[in-house]
Amino acid sequence: MDELSAQRALAALNQAALAIASELDVDKVLQLIVDSARDLVGVKYAALAVGDWRVPGAGNVHRFVVSGMEREDIKKIAHWPQGKGLLGAVIHGQQPVRVMHIEEDPRSVGVPGGHPVMNGFLGVPIIAAGEALGNLYLTDKIGDEFNDADQRLIEMLAAHAAVAIQNARLYSQVERLAILEERTRIGMDLHDGVIQSIYAVGLTLESTRLALPGGAEEVSALLDTAIEGLNDAIRDIRNFILDLRPRRFAGDVQQGLAQLVREFQANTMVPVSSSVPERLEDLPLPQGRAIFLTTQEALANIARHARATKVDIALHYSTDRVMLSIKDNGRGFDTGNESLRVGHGLANMQARAESLHGAFSIHSSLGNGTEVTLDLPL
Repeated sequence: MDELSAQRALAALNQAALAIASELDVDKVLQLIVDSARDLVGVKYAALAVGDWRVPGAGNVHRFVVSGMEREDIKKIAHWPQGKGLLGAVIHGQQPVRVMHIEEDPRSVGVPGGHPVMNGFLGVPIIAAGEALGNLYLTDKIGDEFNDADQRLIEMLAAHAAVAIQNARLYSQVERLAILEERTRIGMDLHDGVIQSIYAVGLTLESTRLALPGGAEEVSALLDTAIEGLNDAIRDIRNFILDLRPRRFAGDVQQGLAQLVREFQANTMVPVSSSVPERLEDLPLPQGRAIFLTTQEALANIARHARATKVDIALHYSTDRVMLSIKDNGRGFDTGNESLRVGHGLANMQARAESLHGAFSIHSSLGNGTEVTLDLPL
């Protein structure tokens, strides 16, 4: 690389680093990193693997971010790479790996079904303070082969990326804590203040009815209607609190789902039929978290919107897949209404499924209840 080309490359790296450092959303940071790497070196594909690298040899890639592939092409891939082959060499060696022909390298183990055929490979770890945050790799340099200058450039980008990922993570943690604290405070205020006040008004109306003279059936009926309205208001507020104070997933799917069901039934008085396998110890943590969070959001939707009298939850677990189904007999809604989909958090459920290379679907219509399903590969 001549001096002019080197200056241009460093200027491009500086612009990419500034763009990455200015973003605080973790998802956007990861995507900016792979997009910047692809543009800097001029390659066909770039990807970033995020996971837990503490167990050598394990299939421990939790998250994969790609650049250079269309959504439809991504859907054709059987599963994301699992931290083996050349990617595993970067992950567990924590050193850059550069090869001219992937298939000729003895460390290569092939690619998943539906994955594009790739040739040249350059992979570098993203490390900060001794912690492996991720691994960035590029394939198929356009019109040339990877060289020393490319490797140095991507290593410098990885150093900037490590700082940006740490900053985004810290910001996200602080933001989540602030939201949880505020939600908890609001929930406590509603429970200890508003609900108690409404309950006291209801008791006063009950006493008023007892003090009515004989023959005041019409007034008594009006009081009954008022008391029923107050009880409905209390139930609505409790359902709102259920949504304001979400549970955090502690790692035990069976225990977590049981807690969600208990709280839902206590707040809504709606019976829940739950079918969950007794042994779920081998369920990977990312899949377990997705099941817990999807159940939490679905039950909150039912409590706030469905007016259901029955809910069925079923979890089917096999050696290669896990599927969650949550069905209610409520009033249903028009799934084509985009504002309702956003309000019900369905986009979050969809994104959560796609991040694990799974599928999310919802079936609902007015008057016919709603069923959501989450299907995840293991």
